[in-house]
Amino acid sequence: MSGKERETEPAYQRLSRELRAQISAGTYRDGLQLPTESELAQQHGVSRQTVRRAFHDLVSEGIVYRVPGRGTFVSENNGRYLRHHGSIEDLMNLSRDTTMEVVSPLQRRMDIEAASRLRLDTDVVYTVVFRRFHEGIPFVQTTVHLPETVARHIVDAPEMAVGSVSAYTVIGLLEPLLDSPIVEAAQSITVAPATSDVAKDLDCEPGHPMLRVDRLYSNADELPNELSTSYFLPEQYTYRVTLRRGAH
Repeated sequence: MSGKERETEPAYQRLSRELRAQISAGTYRDGLQLPTESELAQQHGVSRQTVRRAFHDLVSEGIVYRVPGRGTFVSENNGRYLRHHGSIEDLMNLSRDTTMEVVSPLQRRMDIEAASRLRLDTDVVYTVVFRRFHEGIPFVQTTVHLPETVARHIVDAPEMAVGSVSAYTVIGLLEPLLDSPIVEAAQSITVAPATSDVAKDLDCEPGHPMLRVDRLYSNADELPNELSTSYFLPEQYTYRVTLRRGAH
C-alpha cells in the first residue's frame, strides 16, 4: 500500500491492519488477550467505535474471537493462514493480505471438461495458473478457466503475464469490467494428492495430501463466468465458514 493510499485509508482499517501485523509478528500470541477497546483507543488516538469496527474485521476473518464480559483473544491457528468466508466479497477480498504470482499466463486453450462446466458451446477456454503467498509462504496453487467473452477483458492485463506478482484475485480484477455482477459461487471441497506441478509451486512432495476447492462463479444472469480449482497446503491454511439459521 502506497503512502497516499494509507493517508485516505479509514482509521478502523488502518488499526485492523496494524493489529493483524502485530498478531502475525507474535506480539499477541495464540490464545492471548488483546488490550481493551479503551486501551487501544488511547494507544492509537482513535475512538472506541473505531476500535470496535477494527475488532469486527478481525473477528470476521477468524483472527480473533470475543468473549462477552471477558475481552478479545487471538485465535489459535498454529501459524496457518486463515480465511473466514461468508460472502462473495470475502472470496474477492483474498487479495487484501495475500499476493498472487502467475506461473502460467492467461492463454487460449482447448479444455473439454472446463468448457463443459462453464456451459460453453465450444471447447475453447482461457486459462491462467498462479500461486498465492501469505507472508512470503506459498499456500495455494490455483487454475482459473474463463469463457472467451469474459477473458477478453483481462487477456492483455499485465497482472495476467507470467511472473507477474500483484495483490489481486482474478474474479476481483474481472468484476468491475463485467456487464453483469457476480452473485453466486458454487463450491465443492475434497482431498486430493499434489500433482507434480502443484508440488513444485508449493514446495511440497508429489502426492502430498491437499485440500482441493473447486468454485464456479456465476453472474446475475445465472451464467458461469469463472471456474477455479485450488490446491491448498493443509499445514499452511485453515478454511472457516459460518453457518447461520435462517430467519423465521
